[in-house]
Amino acid sequence: MTMALRPPAVPLVTIDPYFSVWSMADRLTDDFTRHWTGKRNALTGLIRIDGTPWRFAGFTEPNPENYCTEPEAMRQTGLRVTPLSSIYSFEAGGVALELAFTSPLLPESLELLSRPASYVSFRVRSLDGRAHNVQVYFDVSGEWCVNSSDQQAVLRREQAEGLVLLQASCAGQNILNASGDDLRIDWGSLVLAVEETPETRTWAGPAEKLRGPFVKTGEAGADIDEAAPDKAYTVRDEQPVLAAVWDCGEVDATEEKSRLIVLAYDDVYAIEYFGRKLEAYWKKDGKTALEMVADAFREYPGIMLRCEAFDRQLQADAVLAGGEKYADILALSYRQAIAAHKLVTDAEGQPLFMSKECFSNGCIATVDVSYPSIPLFLLYQPELVRGMMRPILKYAASEAWEFEFAPHDVGQYPLANGQVYGENALEAQMPVEECGNMLVMAAAVTLADGHTEFAAEHRGLLSAWADYLLEFGLDPENQLCTDDFAGHLARNANLSVKAVMGVASYSILCGLLDDSAEAERYLQAARDMAAQWAELAAAQGEALPHTKLAFGSGGTWSLKYNLIWDLIFGTQLFDEAIISRETSWYREQQNRYGVPLDNRESYTKGDWLVWAAALAEEQGDFERMIAPLWDFLNETRDRVPFSDWYDTHTARQIGFQHRSVVGGMFIKLLKDRGLAPGLDGQPRR
Repeated sequence: MTMALRPPAVPLVTIDPYFSVWSMADRLTDDFTRHWTGKRNALTGLIRIDGTPWRFAGFTEPNPENYCTEPEAMRQTGLRVTPLSSIYSFEAGGVALELAFTSPLLPESLELLSRPASYVSFRVRSLDGRAHNVQVYFDVSGEWCVNSSDQQAVLRREQAEGLVLLQASCAGQNILNASGDDLRIDWGSLVLAVEETPETRTWAGPAEKLRGPFVKTGEAGADIDEAAPDKAYTVRDEQPVLAAVWDCGEVDATEEKSRLIVLAYDDVYAIEYFGRKLEAYWKKDGKTALEMVADAFREYPGIMLRCEAFDRQLQADAVLAGGEKYADILALSYRQAIAAHKLVTDAEGQPLFMSKECFSNGCIATVDVSYPSIPLFLLYQPELVRGMMRPILKYAASEAWEFEFAPHDVGQYPLANGQVYGENALEAQMPVEECGNMLVMAAAVTLADGHTEFAAEHRGLLSAWADYLLEFGLDPENQLCTDDFAGHLARNANLSVKAVMGVASYSILCGLLDDSAEAERYLQAARDMAAQWAELAAAQGEALPHTKLAFGSGGTWSLKYNLIWDLIFGTQLFDEAIISRETSWYREQQNRYGVPLDNRESYTKGDWLVWAAALAEEQGDFERMIAPLWDFLNETRDRVPFSDWYDTHTARQIGFQHRSVVGGMFIKLLKDRGLAPGLDGQPRR
């Protein structure tokens, strides 16, 4: 057994790029909870046990008029992070409290995956066999519905279908008003919902009128007029909150008591798509926010059984494929990979799975962000890969796109109105990169579920991009690749591998579309390219054989992570001896926190590190290569959602956080399952 992973940040509420809140501390009481950007999105948890107040989540910022000191923190006795839940355990005053945050992002149901409702569940029990009088207080701040705390939030209350829905909305409802990276949503409504019961009270108002009185007397909100009309509060100055108090009564050793809160967000419109405002996928049949929240409560028991089964299966699969540390890495990756997207439908009702390039430049539907993320989605819901590709294909087929190669993006989140990267200057494009990415994605998703209609519909563009790679891909000109932070590079050997695999991918597609002549022609072309690559990339005169960073550049090397598709597709274009020598070389270059991306710098990319490790023939070699990534997560001082770009000597974040690319950590599971067609020509299951 490995020691428990200390996540750099713990996912709490993780639905989409605007509705994603994390704990960035060892204990839930050590800091305010925060939006993935690091801005404060506070939630507060207090508990009174036999009249003594304790704190189990966040800070309460003491107000001398109500109480002099902040309640002491409960002792956090455990934290368990699964793919779908983060479960905290606390003890104080003879009572145990379990607090679980679950975002039920179950991939088999796109509606559930899109549903902007996250569960917070509470369980209390006696530890010492004695009866204890217990009350639990929980609130969320108006910070969750504004971009800046100098904005105002309007609080509302609604009762229907046996539920109480507290709502907070930014006072200035300007929907889809801006695009950018370090931005939070300031339209739509945050919802805190509870079932209407005699044991539960709810309030919406200033924190000072709720938290302090609860700590002092157990009574909250005496000064709040619940019948008063909607009122706007300045978030920074008045700290408006949505709050619920659960009177557990006597808690003894005979039974555990539990309660459920649903946190939800109705964003009204989610994405602007080539001038058209689109609603989230969950609204496609006209469902209202109240109906969505009611569904979340009604379906909770069944959903939790499904979540627990999914978690168990993924944990078992991950341990089998790569050991317990690999299982920890996947558990921490899963919710982030999905929450860096927004699922909507286009005018034809087709799913669009729109990524945000978080803490990079905020681009939307970025091809070279989608490409590393697809292993997770190929495994669990291939239609989401098509949802990533549709915006790019639509844009590339329009008159607005003037180049013969694939675009990089279709805008800046949440405005998808056309590429913004590099201001569309030719020298800022990634021609070989994006063509190769789109072709690999098209082949992989078609193999994953056997549905060929999508590839047939877009064959014209895919064919043009394959021909582009035939002409320009083997020995790339001076250009950017997905690792654009490293700058332009001519004759990039790893980028050349992508071109080879892009051509091979088109061959696979032709075969699946029953065009055997074209399939053979492109496969032979890919073989010829791979043979030339082996000669161009070989490093001469080195003590340990390996391949170069760039053709013609002696004394260099890089992670050839794009080779993984030759193994997954079973195309056998590259000599197994080359791949074996590469993985031996990588092990020799390993630093304390992993293998660098290449010889130029000591930083690496976590997704590419796992892809390179997955090239290894022996599972032990894979586990040895990914163990330093686990150490990075466990030891880094940068408390941010899973960063994929960090220094291999210091474990310090270089950049990037909360990005969808952590879906790429699932590559070993994908390799083990395989995508190559079986003997009957059908996808393997």
